[in-house]
Amino acid sequence: MQIVHEDLQFPTSLVFDPDGIAYVAESGLRFDGGPGQARVLRLDLRARGNGQAQVRVLCDDFRAPVNGLTLHERSLYVAEGGCPGRISRLDLGGHDRKTVIVDDLPGGGNYHTNMVAIGPDRKLYFGQGAMTNSGIVGADAQQLSWLRELPHPYDRPGMAIVLAGADEQTDNPLDPGGPPVTTGAFAAFAQAHPAGTRLPAQLPCTAGIMRCNLDGSELELVAWGLRNPYGLGFSPEGRLLTLDLGMNDRGSRPVGNAPSCLFAVESGAWYGWPDFVAGNPVVDPDYLPVRGQPPRFLLANHAELPAPKSPLVVFPARAAAVKFAFGPGGIHVALFGDKRPFTAPPGPAAGRAVVRVDPKDWSIHPVVGAPLHRPIDLGFSPHDGALHVLDFGEFEMRLAGELDAVAASGKLWRIPP
Repeated sequence: MQIVHEDLQFPTSLVFDPDGIAYVAESGLRFDGGPGQARVLRLDLRARGNGQAQVRVLCDDFRAPVNGLTLHERSLYVAEGGCPGRISRLDLGGHDRKTVIVDDLPGGGNYHTNMVAIGPDRKLYFGQGAMTNSGIVGADAQQLSWLRELPHPYDRPGMAIVLAGADEQTDNPLDPGGPPVTTGAFAAFAQAHPAGTRLPAQLPCTAGIMRCNLDGSELELVAWGLRNPYGLGFSPEGRLLTLDLGMNDRGSRPVGNAPSCLFAVESGAWYGWPDFVAGNPVVDPDYLPVRGQPPRFLLANHAELPAPKSPLVVFPARAAAVKFAFGPGGIHVALFGDKRPFTAPPGPAAGRAVVRVDPKDWSIHPVVGAPLHRPIDLGFSPHDGALHVLDFGEFEMRLAGELDAVAASGKLWRIPP
């Protein structure tokens, strides 16, 4: 394994064109006093000088964080997770012209507009993360290193739901020393809907997958109930897959030991969030948190919703499976790793590696770990067939959301075939 490019500023996304040119997105997150430019770079890995790829900045005015790149017919589709979120197209035909395709997507919460994929039907599919950890806006949002805001937007259901009235009471950081406040599901901080409230489906929603035409028209829901569908892609056979990041042991409704999962995405399906984990009810003892009371159901109309789907693969808790690439032997998956002790009590490190999933039996096999810090995306170069792994860089979350992050520590690695 060798470094083919370094000094990247918290990158998130990698894609190759048919000639082997790599395109890398830097998130724009301002950790460790870095410049925080959300931009897309063109890296020619075929003619490296002084150990580095030849690099050119294509565009540097995206809404941070940039979460995904997809190449389709000489254009890059860029997922911008700002507030609001949006998806843009960057023309690679010689002008590097940017056009906004979809705008005013949910933003400003825990998670964002995520990866884009172009389907066999020539539709643009994208994941949209939840605004919260588990359905209720909590004071922990003030400690999220990429957010640090309260109040912030609350979740929008993708299907019609009825609320169970499982509200949570917390201290109010907006009024230190004051009385605690009660916050309910799918409501603003310090507000709650009465039990039995029916909320209609919304579009765009949070915690789901949507699609539209390549020009952004005819937006529609594909599936709902995916907390943070960060990685998204179509298999060579045309099957849509997504990686969904599990809930954390934090906030007003903590959930313990929730894994990341690989799902096959079916139109009209519900994947269980906020009341199911990997197809199992969140009240199962396996998901007892350490940092709060056992979670209660937020929804009272499970029987009206589709039965929650079970995953193809369940990854170890806190491994944080983020993105994947199809290659020899199966599906290669980047495991970003845990963000303890913020997202769960202190414990052994998880993830921080690349694994391969064999679709014959959906078993998981190790590929590489150290010296990777935080693998976040990967892809196979059509130029030489080598697996390339994009490393987000040195990044560790501490108590109260404090960070140990090193600017320009991101790297692109090459693993020979």
